[in-house]
Amino acid sequence: MKTKSRLSRNDAVALGEPSRRDRSCRRPSEYVFSEIGTRQRGARTVPVRSSWEERSGFEKSAECAPENPLRTGTVRGPRRSDGFTLIEIMVVVIILGVLAATIIPQFIGTTHDAKVSTAKSNIAELESALARFYVHLDRYPTMEEGLKVLVDPPTGDDKKWRGPYINLLRPDPWGNPYQFRYPGTRRSTGFDIWSRGADGADGGEGEGADIGNW
Repeated sequence: MKTKSRLSRNDAVALGEPSRRDRSCRRPSEYVFSEIGTRQRGARTVPVRSSWEERSGFEKSAECAPENPLRTGTVRGPRRSDGFTLIEIMVVVIILGVLAATIIPQFIGTTHDAKVSTAKSNIAELESALARFYVHLDRYPTMEEGLKVLVDPPTGDDKKWRGPYINLLRPDPWGNPYQFRYPGTRRSTGFDIWSRGADGADGGEGEGADIGNW
């Protein structure tokens, strides 16, 4: 049977009543012990389960409540920069300019060398195909026929033709057709095959020089 009785201060502390320190930020109030059951311990009767009930609600004083820095916005971290300064932007621009001036010319030179190597390889392939054409037809293509006879049979000699001698007649790395001349002026005993180079015109110097089988 549940009973309510007033307890002494020692019994209240033993049963878990908030200490004086815990109640320092509370308003005075009366605790009432609600006994659930009792058990005999020596000469004293000790409650087995108990609970404290407050007659009047406790409220912590606002002065004693700890301030939440996250709620009040008092936490201050490192100050973030709003942007780059003019000097920082100028330094970055200068660095990018130096890198562009040193790296881009190297890429340009590498690209040109790769195109020259490709043109020489294609010319060598065309020379080999013309040699096989000569074996089968006992002649080289005429200027009118050009290099097309390596892919399509010439008129009148289709029975001797054993082509195609190349899979595809490609343009040079600069997108221009390879040139053919027979008899050759650079090689009087044979034929001339060449690429007009980067400038797309005969002759030239430097990167615009012709690339041929001579």
